[in-house]
Amino acid sequence: MSTASKVTLLSTILGTAGIVAFVHWAQTAEQAAMHAGVVRDMEQQRVKRERQADFDLQKQLEEEYKKTQNVHDSTTGA
Repeated sequence: MSTASKVTLLSTILGTAGIVAFVHWAQTAEQAAMHAGVVRDMEQQRVKRERQADFDLQKQLEEEYKKTQNVHDSTTGA
């Protein structure tokens, strides 16, 4: 085999190995990014559920206080 053919073969092998390694790295990075998105969405849903539970509790307390206290709306001006 001539030197030129050896250099061509070696550069082709190295190029192919580089491309395969890059594609593998890109897939791994994309999978990690997608997983991070799922984790972020789950955290947002958890926070939303907590806020809704707090809101419901406050609404329940308000209704309970309205039953036991004389409360009138001072914003109507009447």
